[in-house]
Amino acid sequence: MDMAQHRKTRFRVFGALALVVVALVLWFFLRPKTDKKPAPVAISVTAQKATQQDLNMTLTALGAAQAWASDTILAQVSGKLIKVNFTEGSEVHAGQVLAVVDPAPYRAALQVQEGTLHKDEATLAKDTRDLTRYTTLLTANAIARQTKEDQEGLVAQDRAVVETDKGNVATARINLSWTNIVSPISGRAGVRLVDVGNLVSSSGSTSSVQSTASATSSASATTSSGSGIVIINQLHPIAVTFTVSEGAFEQLNQQTHGFKTPLQVQATSQETNKPLDTGTLTIADNKVDPATGSVELKAKFSNTGNTLWPGQFVNVKLGTQTLPHVTVIPSTAISRGPNGKYVFVIGSDNKAIMRPVVVEGTEGTLSAIKSGINPGDMVVLDGQMSLKAGSLVRVAPPAPDAAASNGAGA
Repeated sequence: MDMAQHRKTRFRVFGALALVVVALVLWFFLRPKTDKKPAPVAISVTAQKATQQDLNMTLTALGAAQAWASDTILAQVSGKLIKVNFTEGSEVHAGQVLAVVDPAPYRAALQVQEGTLHKDEATLAKDTRDLTRYTTLLTANAIARQTKEDQEGLVAQDRAVVETDKGNVATARINLSWTNIVSPISGRAGVRLVDVGNLVSSSGSTSSVQSTASATSSASATTSSGSGIVIINQLHPIAVTFTVSEGAFEQLNQQTHGFKTPLQVQATSQETNKPLDTGTLTIADNKVDPATGSVELKAKFSNTGNTLWPGQFVNVKLGTQTLPHVTVIPSTAISRGPNGKYVFVIGSDNKAIMRPVVVEGTEGTLSAIKSGINPGDMVVLDGQMSLKAGSLVRVAPPAPDAAASNGAGA
């Protein structure tokens, strides 16, 4: 009896469990379906409103400063250098005596030529007096006509000799004056290429006598060719040369009416981008380089602060045109895809909209948009790589440095 009762109890428990399982299965399959999608996650981006303004377009190029005029000072007569009258690196003025060649030989040569001139002038005076006397005697039929004519020829010959002597005297004086080596321009002297005691020549060569320890020779000469005395560079004003493409040259040519109208040019440091000086562009080369398709231009700078130096490489910037009332956005907002350039714009529902754009021009960190963006549109500056059309976005505040940069650029 107890065993039967126990079996009945077990069957009742198992039956109840089976009913519960069946009820759970039926509930699982028969319960109402609900499609709950997870809430979309907003992508953090930085953004800025497009503005409308005038955008000044500039052309940039790599330039090199060079002296407006550069002269290598050479001796015009040969001799020993007895004086150097300049300090290396100092400013010199036009007409300043830079060095002196020993004038004694040239002074003596001048004295010889002057003596020859005086002698030949005395001979001319004597023969002229004889001609006057022969003319009087011929009138009285006291001498033959041939005698007078021969004297006339002698006087003419004397005059030619005197003229030659005068030329020799002038040459000797010029050579003597050339013993003072003067600067033809005002500028800055470079490193001295000769010393007092060197022998210089009009060919530009110099030589110096150096003592040796040889028992058979007490001295030996060392010669260098083509060095000159010193190089004078004119730094006020100074020039900066650079090249531009044919297209840019045509635009500048029209803008300056054939480079008759000066165009402002700014030179900046390649190291720090710091402005160095402002000058004017007035000179263009007379040909296009067929190898590069470029034209060389030259700008003139006053260089009052000596911020430009010959041989120095600088960045050159000159204004080309002004785009009036254009829509402007930071260039970082523009992306390039297979169909061209595009920008992500944030809609009123905080969703990203992909807009194809046409860029009219770029200046610095800003781009002028010809079509695709309107003033006031909120464009994405950073985070575009994570976006697609319709993405939910959250605008994060820009970093302080970026905000200051964008504010300055706009």
